[in-house]
Amino acid sequence: MPDDLYQRYQAAARAHQAHTTSCPHCTDTTRCPEGTRLWSAFERLQDAYLARQRTKRTR
Repeated sequence: MPDDLYQRYQAAARAHQAHTTSCPHCTDTTRCPEGTRLWSAFERLQDAYLARQRTKRTR
């Protein structure tokens, strides 16, 4: 069974990528408000997933 947190973090990455592909305001260095929201969600989920992976390795 796939990891739910991993799936959510990957979905957030896809949503951000889809947005930046069609948004003329988003670049590698600047983001529109929607792009900023999507990027923040991706970062938060990725950080949570990686932190959990680290704790699994140290046990």
